[in-house]
Amino acid sequence: MALVYQPMMQLSGILFSLLGWVLSCLTTYLPQWKNLNLELNELEIWTMGLWQACVFQEEGGMQCKDFDSFLALPPELRISRILMFFSNGSGLLGLLFSGFGLDCLKIGERQQEQKKRLLLFGGMLFWISGITAIVPVSWVAHSTVQEFWDENIPDIVPRWDFGEALFVGWLAGFCLVLGGSLLNCTICSTEVHPSSVHYAVAEQQDQCQCLETETRP
Repeated sequence: MALVYQPMMQLSGILFSLLGWVLSCLTTYLPQWKNLNLELNELEIWTMGLWQACVFQEEGGMQCKDFDSFLALPPELRISRILMFFSNGSGLLGLLFSGFGLDCLKIGERQQEQKKRLLLFGGMLFWISGITAIVPVSWVAHSTVQEFWDENIPDIVPRWDFGEALFVGWLAGFCLVLGGSLLNCTICSTEVHPSSVHYAVAEQQDQCQCLETETRP
């Protein structure tokens, strides 16, 4: 059974990891990390991402402006940039390493131990990529909640809310961790090699022959 389901689990792990990596890259550049709706002008929506702030107007469309300085950003956005870059890089390396470790790949068929090591290393990279994608998204969400319920801010001041990029980032981290787990589960699964089966059958036949000679008169 392990020989049948192992390629399927490896393929599922790669597909989940690839989906998570694409979503992680998309989260990095989406400007909708935070949304702001103005009560005085409901047709105007402000959004903020890691790189720029945008305003959407029903008549004028969307206009964006890049942040002038990296040091002028809030701490959660500065650290989120670094972590998201690290998540994208480790996810790309995980795809490369785990891709060469797949059983369906004909390259290196006689080097199964090395392929298992590549697959294990790729799965660990997917875990790291998933965690480093979840941490900045959760940090920005936590700071947004704190600012939203801050009693020191007057009620007349507009408050930021969750943006769509946060949910995309959570989904990306989940897919990366799930994909890495599936790849590592295939390594832990036990396989029955044909040589061991042949040896067990031969040993059983020898035992039967010994019993037959002992029972003969």
